[in-house]
Amino acid sequence: MNFKTMLCSSLTKVLPQVEPPALKRKICSVLKGETFSFQIACLGKVNWFSHRVPVTVESELKKYVHVRSVEQVPVDWFPNNLDQDIISDQIGFYPDVLRELEDGCYRGHRNIWNALWVDVKVPKNCKPGKYPVTITLSVPEIDPATDAEFIEIGRKDFSQTLTLEVIDAVLPPQKLKNTHWFHSDCLMSHYGFEAFSPEYWKCVAAFMRTAASHGINMILTPVFTPPLDTRVGGERPTVQLVKVKCTKGKYSFDFSLLEKWITVAKKAGMKYFEMSHLFTQWGAGFTPKIMAVVNGKEKRIFGWDVKADSKEYIAFLDAFLPALVQFIDANGLRDNVYFHCSDEPSLPHLENYTKASNLLRKYLKDYRIFDALSKTDFYEKGLITIPVPCENHLDAFMEFDVPERWTYYCCEPATECSNRFIYMPSSRNRIFGSLLYYYGVEGFLHWGFNFYYSCFSSFKVDPYVETSAHFSYPAGDGFLVYPGAGGKPEDSLRLEVFFHALQDQRALDLLEQLIGREKVCKLLDQASPDGKMSMAHYPIGEKAVLDLREKINALIKKNLSSSK
Repeated sequence: MNFKTMLCSSLTKVLPQVEPPALKRKICSVLKGETFSFQIACLGKVNWFSHRVPVTVESELKKYVHVRSVEQVPVDWFPNNLDQDIISDQIGFYPDVLRELEDGCYRGHRNIWNALWVDVKVPKNCKPGKYPVTITLSVPEIDPATDAEFIEIGRKDFSQTLTLEVIDAVLPPQKLKNTHWFHSDCLMSHYGFEAFSPEYWKCVAAFMRTAASHGINMILTPVFTPPLDTRVGGERPTVQLVKVKCTKGKYSFDFSLLEKWITVAKKAGMKYFEMSHLFTQWGAGFTPKIMAVVNGKEKRIFGWDVKADSKEYIAFLDAFLPALVQFIDANGLRDNVYFHCSDEPSLPHLENYTKASNLLRKYLKDYRIFDALSKTDFYEKGLITIPVPCENHLDAFMEFDVPERWTYYCCEPATECSNRFIYMPSSRNRIFGSLLYYYGVEGFLHWGFNFYYSCFSSFKVDPYVETSAHFSYPAGDGFLVYPGAGGKPEDSLRLEVFFHALQDQRALDLLEQLIGREKVCKLLDQASPDGKMSMAHYPIGEKAVLDLREKINALIKKNLSSSK
């Protein structure tokens, strides 16, 4: 039979026409309470879509094993600047979607490499020891003497086994605050339901659960339709959670939808809430889209046509912010709420941002205000509580004793630094957890958990077909999940690997408890090419990143033993 399987690591991207590297390590270590992933690559001349290929699992950990297929998506746009740490700069199909098996059976593509993704969610109470995990594909045999490729003459099993060594230590809880902007209007546009309908809440809850299960614990909360990624003069579908009434010039507010959002989010696993930006992106020059019932008729009362420092908007904030603070306090949320002023201001916007910041701090001085910005001037002038610089600007902020150290990345940087574009190797995604630990980062922000529009939200796109927001951003930058059938998300390979990165940060936290931060940072320095880790210098490549994690686990095991 012309069929082949291969054991691969979670950091291998199995390309259709390229034989992947086999995982040489047959025993891998893992902490209790951690999710470990690996892949089974396979190549054959079987007509997969004519024959169901059952996939079975044999292991003491069988009930904790989840197998999915890895599907390809098109990548047809790249940034102008690329470095050498990429898979390819060629247009083509790259692995990214993780899809549930059909009744436990796999359907692949003939004559190209396919892959299965295997998650093992090790329980916290698992006994330490070695646990083989065997994945078997029962592949049909076809009579080569006939042309009847649909007729089976038998089945042959192909198995691959990876042994997990469970260390007698529980992965500690995640300390990192982690937000990936949640766009409920994109769900509305894709699935075709109305805001706040039963379908809306069911879908929102499903996507929130997926986010929370992968270490995303903060949710962008659209008190008003977020003024993000919107062309000047344009607007996105209304997802405003706070109902506004204006009667004879007096404002009143209904927070019932906001209360429901918070309830749904908490149930899904969210802990922190970031209120949507109260001024427009890239300059804080204008007001967000706000709908209100004015003297009995609904209309838009703010937007691009109203300046941020207008008397009308100041009067609105004078009414709204005290009411919102009262709601937050009444629901015991003060310690779990963050506010935004304006996203990504630059130095030419300093005057506008100063005015906007002063308006907010009048009522929010006791709250944390944070924004993505990369110039230290905004923090030095006291305009923001928590600056969130891009990773390639983080070093400039390290001299400041900020209340919380945050960072972000998005459509850049595309060179030197860690990122997770589809055309990048997964090792470049995974190493970020070690970088977060090294820099003492307490919060991470990303703009796209499920952005399914073109640039500036001009029109909707199908992320299965257009991974670059219609030739606007590096492939995959706008989303970590795909909009699957029935209002349920399909995970991406990048989402899983980023979660593994967060697990690495937690493992380093545990190691710090055992040997101290100084020794842990020395370990990371030694693993880096230049002898000192930084956002631009870190272990590169699948082997280096996996070896680092194995070394971390070995030190945890050694020091746990010596402490007993």
